[in-house]
Amino acid sequence: MEINEAYMRRALRLAANGRGFTAPNPMVGAVIVAAGGKVIGEGWHRRCGEGHAEVNAVASVRESDRHLLADSTMYVTLEPCSHYGKTPPCSRLIVETGIPRVVVGAGDPNPKVNGRGIAMIRESGAEVVTGVLADESIALNRVFFTAQTLHRPYITLKWAQSADGFMDARRGEGAPAYAFSNPLTRLTTMKLRAENEAILTTAATVNADNPRLTLRGWPGREPRPFIIDRHGKTNPVAALLSAATVLSDDNPFDTLFRDFGVSSVLVEAGPRYLSHLLRAEQWDCLRVEIAQEALGDRGVCPAPVLPFGDGVLERTEEIGGHQMLHFVRRGAVGCHPAFL
Repeated sequence: MEINEAYMRRALRLAANGRGFTAPNPMVGAVIVAAGGKVIGEGWHRRCGEGHAEVNAVASVRESDRHLLADSTMYVTLEPCSHYGKTPPCSRLIVETGIPRVVVGAGDPNPKVNGRGIAMIRESGAEVVTGVLADESIALNRVFFTAQTLHRPYITLKWAQSADGFMDARRGEGAPAYAFSNPLTRLTTMKLRAENEAILTTAATVNADNPRLTLRGWPGREPRPFIIDRHGKTNPVAALLSAATVLSDDNPFDTLFRDFGVSSVLVEAGPRYLSHLLRAEQWDCLRVEIAQEALGDRGVCPAPVLPFGDGVLERTEEIGGHQMLHFVRRGAVGCHPAFL
């Protein structure tokens, strides 16, 4: 089992290379190992609509090594697909390639797959081992598993605050919002935006800060902006309004999933709406940036109080002198078993 885990960890690292590019598909990695331990092929799902990890791994095998496939093992982080979508089924490719042994991380919760891929491979006579580092594979694909099992987007909240807990400073009319982020932490925000299909804010935040909420200085797909505005109060000349979709319902997350096919959303809003989502447990992941500077009597807009409810501190890190706190909601899909 230790050998299986070692190769599966390599496959998981490969899978993570697709972060920000595969949605609504999962991130998947595959490693092909010949008898004796020689790695002869590797691949990952690079982008939605392109070849899956198994296809790319098989394609990477050199012609001189192809005879080794008949006595090789494929390690794949998620159950190979069994249906025709934008690409042919990977389980059929594995069977046709003649690989006799497949080690799978987690099963695929997609109803179009959900055990069928594994069954197809076993019916061909190949050996299939399942559940190797399944928790790690699910955690990597929290977004995909949430969308498939709960039929809603994976919800990430973020905010930045001063050392003494304020999200803004007193400012004159028309002045920009107080900038807590430094160049390094600003890049982490752009990375976070690139990893989400949508970005959600409120009319109050748009009117107060006139944010762009765009992707700058980081590669990836631009998240689609949405504004919650139940009473038509968004400033008609706001910079974001021309690109954003305005939502007026009380449960925007159901709407994002049902009407727009959004499987991951980043919420960047003020403390009132963030506190509401925390109290209602309408969140999965939270990132808080704490700057070194204290605002004192200049501070306004107190940040939500930490810790809170079912929030579990997953990890902390220091970036550019700022403290970054990463929380997950206890019981959220992909939450580490130790937190359940």
